[in-house]
Amino acid sequence: MESQRNVSDFILLGLSYDYYTQIFCFMLFLFCYVALLVGNLLILISIRCSPLFHQPMYYFLSHLSYMDICYTSSITPKFIADLLVERKTISYGNCMFQVFAMHFFGMIEVLILTVMAFDRYAAICKPLHYMLVMSRTRCNLLVLAAWAGGAVHSFPQFFLVIRLPFCGPNEIDHYFCDIFPLLKVACTDTYVTGVLLVASSGMVTLVTFVVLFSSYVIILFT
Repeated sequence: MESQRNVSDFILLGLSYDYYTQIFCFMLFLFCYVALLVGNLLILISIRCSPLFHQPMYYFLSHLSYMDICYTSSITPKFIADLLVERKTISYGNCMFQVFAMHFFGMIEVLILTVMAFDRYAAICKPLHYMLVMSRTRCNLLVLAAWAGGAVHSFPQFFLVIRLPFCGPNEIDHYFCDIFPLLKVACTDTYVTGVLLVASSGMVTLVTFVVLFSSYVIILFT
């Protein structure tokens, strides 16, 4: 790996070079990030302190809030801090971590939302069997399946990116490490890698959309 990689860090070009624009973005995104953290923490505390915690919907909602915190925290703090410095750099290791964490936690969020749609389907369309269908054991298995799905989605994409050689330009035209900006600075032909990444993300998006759409159509019909 070291023979293929001469780049130890990357330079992020960010959103803007204008000082006042960066200060405005800093205040805006810091406020949004703090609001997101406070909102999700309040949701977690409220659910944990409520007897409703044992109900499937609130159980899934607590996991969704936790994943939302993890997902945004993998990118946003670094992005906000970079708005105050002139030279925005990120090490190779932290860059790869951002790539993995974004796809891992993001995919878990999507799958938990899909599980919550299934929960609403069971509650509305199978009300008499709801507690049997959505038992705590099954809820735990569905959350575990969401984590497994996040790993199945993120690890192949991560390994495709980490195998790329970076030996020349290290400027990424983005404000965090994303896969496709990294493909542009790799020292090799990335066409096949790009096609595989698009196919993987497209398949996940299509399957998730079909499941969500079908569940809500059935709910509305019922």
